[in-house]
Amino acid sequence: MDHNYDQAACHGRLPSDTDQAVHLLENAEVDHLDVGVIGFDQEGMVRVYNHPESAAAGLSRERVLGKHVFESVAPCMNNYLVAQRFADAATSREPLDVEIDYVLTLRMKPTGVRLRLIWTPQAQLSYIVVHR
Repeated sequence: MDHNYDQAACHGRLPSDTDQAVHLLENAEVDHLDVGVIGFDQEGMVRVYNHPESAAAGLSRERVLGKHVFESVAPCMNNYLVAQRFADAATSREPLDVEIDYVLTLRMKPTGVRLRLIWTPQAQLSYIVVHR
């Protein structure tokens, strides 16, 4: 792995460049990042759920992995602001890398966060990065 990616992961940072961010998310130990990471496949099944997200959301990996991201794990994101952006990106085959302010409401009091939504045609997974 590239030394720059190792350094970013060790310092808990996710690169701002889309391709570098995807490379880090797919190749680094995402538990070392200081943000929540949810990675899901083309069918919407969660394949990556890091420790910071598990701790903040109060959901264990065992409960989340293999479940549908927008139906079972984060139904509060099953809307045009989040889920529809991933669907539109996949349909158009145009990369998606956008940050939005969002309020999480499921299983918790309303909590303001910043979400980074990442999808590229080459990536194995789509990613929701949660900045708390």
